[in-house]
Amino acid sequence: MSWLFGVGKPPETTGGFPQIPVPPPGGGNDGDDKKKSKMEYSFDSTALEKAAKAAKDLESSKHAKDALLLIQEQERTKAIEHQKQIKEYEAHVEQLKMEQVKVAGEERRKTMAEETKQHQYKAQYDDSLARKRYEDQLAQQARMNDENLKRQEESVKKQEAMRMATMEKEAEIRHKHDMMRIEAEMRGRAKVDRENKDIMKEQIKLKAEEDRKTRLESITTIGSVIGSGMTAFLNNWNMITAFAGGATLLVTGYYGVKHSFGLVFRSIEARLGKPSLVRDTSRFTVGDAAKHPIKTVQNLFRTPEDPLKGIILKPSLEEKLRDVAIATRHTKKNSGYFRNILMYGPPGTGKTMFAKSLAKHSGMHYAIMTGGDVAPMGKEGVTAMHKVFDWAHTSRKGVVLFVDEADAFLRKRSTEVISEDMRATLNAFLYRTGEQSQKFMLVLASNQPEQFDWAINDRLDEMVEFEIPTYQERERLVRHYFQKFILEPAQAKAGRLRVAEFDYGEKCAEIATKTEGLSGREISKLGVAWQAKAYASEDGILTLEMMDDIVNDAIGQHAKKVAWQEGEDISDVFFRSTKTSKQSKSSSSPVTQTSASSTSSASSSGLSNSASSQKPDDKIS
Repeated sequence: MSWLFGVGKPPETTGGFPQIPVPPPGGGNDGDDKKKSKMEYSFDSTALEKAAKAAKDLESSKHAKDALLLIQEQERTKAIEHQKQIKEYEAHVEQLKMEQVKVAGEERRKTMAEETKQHQYKAQYDDSLARKRYEDQLAQQARMNDENLKRQEESVKKQEAMRMATMEKEAEIRHKHDMMRIEAEMRGRAKVDRENKDIMKEQIKLKAEEDRKTRLESITTIGSVIGSGMTAFLNNWNMITAFAGGATLLVTGYYGVKHSFGLVFRSIEARLGKPSLVRDTSRFTVGDAAKHPIKTVQNLFRTPEDPLKGIILKPSLEEKLRDVAIATRHTKKNSGYFRNILMYGPPGTGKTMFAKSLAKHSGMHYAIMTGGDVAPMGKEGVTAMHKVFDWAHTSRKGVVLFVDEADAFLRKRSTEVISEDMRATLNAFLYRTGEQSQKFMLVLASNQPEQFDWAINDRLDEMVEFEIPTYQERERLVRHYFQKFILEPAQAKAGRLRVAEFDYGEKCAEIATKTEGLSGREISKLGVAWQAKAYASEDGILTLEMMDDIVNDAIGQHAKKVAWQEGEDISDVFFRSTKTSKQSKSSSSPVTQTSASSTSSASSSGLSNSASSQKPDDKIS
């Protein structure tokens, strides 16, 4: 520390740190060490004197104390800096160690990655070699199979050729034997015939002589009997008179009975029979009574039912139809005049069902005829039309005459499409419906009411439109048919049908959203298709995938039908419907769901009917 006072030199530093002399670790020459030590510690006395003088001067100075404090502060600062440098050096060493560890880890990672890559290359190479060996084995096996097959085919061909040759040889030998046998038999027969020729000729002559004598005797006997009888008859005038009177009475009785039975049969047919134009009726007929006696008895004792039982409609339309049914029932009770109704809308919306329900509620019979049956009758259409109305007039309860597809023969008479026979039939229909009737109520159904003749429109008292069902009606329809065709058969112990575990209500709501634009009949077919799909499965369980497949198929078919009707490209419409059905699965609001089929059919469709989901036993149209 003497260098602090100007004596000697400060020690050399390395990296800011003073080097402290360290004695050598090993032993050595002691003399040399003493000489070196003496040389190292020898100092100049003049310098010491200068230092002593400087110390004296410093002590005599008034700033000696301040200088000592400053030196002490410098020493402490340098000591702090020295400690700082030591810490920095240690941190630098640690950082170097960490970098070395990091570099070593990176090298190890690279080495492992390279080893992994090499292993992968080796595995791929081994796999390619194995594949190639397997392919070679397959190819070799195929070649061996082909060779074996060829050898087998050649062997089969050889065996077949040998068998055919053997069969041909056997057939040839058999044919020779048969020809020899036939020839021998013919020779024997010819020889026998030549020997018995005289005997056979004599027998033929005797037989012919006997036949001739027998016939001559028969003719002589018959002639004598007839001659004597005619002689006796002509000589007796009483017998002639009695014969003439009896013949006259017999002919008169035959024709009288024939015409009498014709009148009776026509009368019975008018009352108990069914005209040819009537397809279905609730009125008693002899043929239906013989075929379905139990059903006929049930119809005779059936009580009036609710006119809207099993029908799902909009509240406004339901109220209107209920008013029509009530008015018809009271008209029947009070012997009033019935009103004629037109029901128009798309197919499958329940027009026929409401006509039947209206007849049952009012206590009347119903009769269903279709307009397509009139055109093929030609000239007989006028007579058949009069028979229908004559038959309706013989009913005591009254008849609701429902004409389905009425526009098929009630078209405008000014068009060139209608034939003379159809025009005559239309005139007969107009003649019989010219006035209000107390015997029958006319109900027409049509998809194209604009084609009606103006006289037909004049005979209509009220028009009712049936529309395609909305979301609320579709949901009730889907629930009802799911209950009727799936849940009820699944609950039966003897049935094979089972249903997977899922939320039925949520699924029915989803299907109701997707089936926008479908009629009630099309929705009813979904239930039948679900049941058939479940019965066709191996385990008889109906799953969500089955239901979705059938619903999507029905939507696609509906889109095709709409495309056929409007003349659009089928593929475009089907793509739009499929895309919309997929979008409807992810949408939460049922009101915002749309499909291509519903968009294209909404302009020409109306509401459908079906049974309520709360009454699964009701019949649905």
